[in-house]
Amino acid sequence: MRLRFAALVAAAGLALAACGGGGSSAAENPNAPLRIAVSPTPHGEILQYVKDNLAQQAGIGIEITKFDDYNRPNEAVAHGELDANYFQHQPYLDEYTKQRGGDFVWIQAVHLEPLAVYSKQFKSLQEIPNGATVTLSNDPANQFRGLKLLEQGGLLKLKPEAAVGTRLESAIAENPKNIQLKDLSPDQLPRSVDDAAAAVVNGNYAIKANLQNPIAVESPEHNPYANGLVTTPALAKDPRILKLAELLRSQQVKDFINQKYGGVAVIPAS
Repeated sequence: MRLRFAALVAAAGLALAACGGGGSSAAENPNAPLRIAVSPTPHGEILQYVKDNLAQQAGIGIEITKFDDYNRPNEAVAHGELDANYFQHQPYLDEYTKQRGGDFVWIQAVHLEPLAVYSKQFKSLQEIPNGATVTLSNDPANQFRGLKLLEQGGLLKLKPEAAVGTRLESAIAENPKNIQLKDLSPDQLPRSVDDAAAAVVNGNYAIKANLQNPIAVESPEHNPYANGLVTTPALAKDPRILKLAELLRSQQVKDFINQKYGGVAVIPAS
């Protein structure tokens, strides 16, 4: 996964410069604002709503730093550059920690972005022809999630022992249409819809690319992939983090999510 990030709040390097230049970490200063890393959509939009409408009355300050890739938010928290992040689900955090290390605490789930399959050529998974190419994420947690969705749609069958981290070519038990599976970094998946027969796209990137009319959608029922708030052990019980978690699960935020995203692409966590 390319370590490419976009600083959409201030100049790229710096939200991190802000850390060293006059601002102190929340762990060091009980009066400091919380510095939160997010994916721009929908996490950044949801957190911006909290900052603009709820945080001041609740007595907490929030500074938002937006990243376009899935590695930098955890790196920034692990290295003390930022205090928490809101961009990932628990399976992704578990796999990241196993592969890269770091000491994190999952606080709580906030919303679910059902994974979906998009195609400009076909109206269902059943229509995809023999030998066609289907793209999906190259990060292990979301790749396995994508394979499960394709299996649920009848396009292939996974081996019983397949799990997060199983190599792509080793996970498939049956592939009757000889589908060519191509893994890409998640931010490249929306563009692949133009060339591939279909693409399994993460919700935040689908929203950002304005992808419409998926041909298969993950069920929200008993779904373990809700995105949530993550911080460090030093801040896990900090009143500001707990208050932020409360705000993110508030009815006001649930209403905002449902109104802004139509109750489909983004769903409040149950």
